[in-house]
Amino acid sequence: MAEINKTSTGTVEEFGYQQELKRALTFKDLLFYGMVFMVPIAPFGIYGYVTDVSNGMAPLAYIIGIIAMTFTALSYARMSQAFPISGSVYSYASRGINPYVGFFAGWAMLLDYILTPALVYVVAGFALQELFPILPYWGYIVLFIIINTIVNLRGIELTAKTNIALLIFEVFTLIAFCVVAIIAIIKGVGAGSFTIDPIWKPEGFSMDMVMAATSLAVLSFLGFDAISTLAEETKDPKRMVGKATITALILIGSLFVLQTYLAGLIWPDHTTFDNPDTAFYVVAETAGGAWLKMLCALATAVAWGIGDGLVAQAAILRLLYSMSRDKVMPAVLGKIHPKYQTPYVSTLLVAAISISIGLIISLDKLTSLVNFGALTGFLFLHLSVFIHYVIRKGQRDLVSLFKYLLLPGCGFAIIFYVWLSLQAEAKTLGFIWLAIGLLYSAYKTKGFKEKPPAFRSMGH
Repeated sequence: MAEINKTSTGTVEEFGYQQELKRALTFKDLLFYGMVFMVPIAPFGIYGYVTDVSNGMAPLAYIIGIIAMTFTALSYARMSQAFPISGSVYSYASRGINPYVGFFAGWAMLLDYILTPALVYVVAGFALQELFPILPYWGYIVLFIIINTIVNLRGIELTAKTNIALLIFEVFTLIAFCVVAIIAIIKGVGAGSFTIDPIWKPEGFSMDMVMAATSLAVLSFLGFDAISTLAEETKDPKRMVGKATITALILIGSLFVLQTYLAGLIWPDHTTFDNPDTAFYVVAETAGGAWLKMLCALATAVAWGIGDGLVAQAAILRLLYSMSRDKVMPAVLGKIHPKYQTPYVSTLLVAAISISIGLIISLDKLTSLVNFGALTGFLFLHLSVFIHYVIRKGQRDLVSLFKYLLLPGCGFAIIFYVWLSLQAEAKTLGFIWLAIGLLYSAYKTKGFKEKPPAFRSMGH
């Protein structure tokens, strides 16, 4: 199987492909893409649930999440240097381990990527209906999908420009909340002082509790990993993809900790929220009044419905494109628009799926299934680093063992622990999805007797 060498330029031709997607993205574009996907104000929408499960220690859940995801971001950086091509975990496991495992990893990530657009549209639809009930929630879902489908069809450059505008609005809202909250605390609102109670309460702490909260909070972190799906549209993927992945994670993760810490100080008793769906907006109103509540709710709707929905669609399109190019998914999904150089068939398919799923599956089931797919894919990612570098390339000096065994090993252990904390129903539905993928893979490879078509001419 082709492997990148020290003189590699990171072109797709090195891996047997043709450059079909337009290379236009810079480090800034990748960073903004990851930040928009993660949503700087993501805790606004799920704060009530995270603080409840964590016994009022939501910032601690996010701190653990940063640690866990940092190991995963490092593994993405390692594999994006070795294989700077689209497909994310699918491509890394296919080439780092073998094509069968790669398909299984890609199939798991499909559960994350293909459901995430529907998930964010549902959250945004309910939020906007609460603010402006002129349309039913499903009407807003359809509106968001139409807007994002048009933007994604027009090309990655328009997507990148839209990301910048949305990111500015989200950061403005976050700054407004933080400034108003700090002033309110100084004036005696809530706790009335800056204590560590929102981060650490010995009497309410247990590792099982915090990991359960982290398994929920990890939804906020999903998105930094999708940067790797844009490798073939990046000007210098070997250098920029990993750097942008780690930077986006640390920046946005720090903002998660800050906003949940301030929220915990403004409203110290998490058990008194009437509705976890609107908990953060109650906090905002307590800190600054109705205008801040309205601003935070509107920003959440726009951030999830337009920002997150836009980049989530872009990510699943690139994964479908990569898998169809390798002929492990229907070839029609890889068709590129002659003018805009985008996978337009996949774009329309994902739009249709998002509408259907958004109207059928409940929000809690969507959340659990997205997390199952993402965490399962991350486990395969860490294995790929170890097998590719240590087992297959034989890099076993002390530095290499630290980079390619210890770090991904720690990441695997933490992700697996969080994975165990997922709801039982999510695991059941997730395993059903994986079983379907196993049967499909067996069919495509004639009972695993043949390699997937794109890999039959490669070394293994």
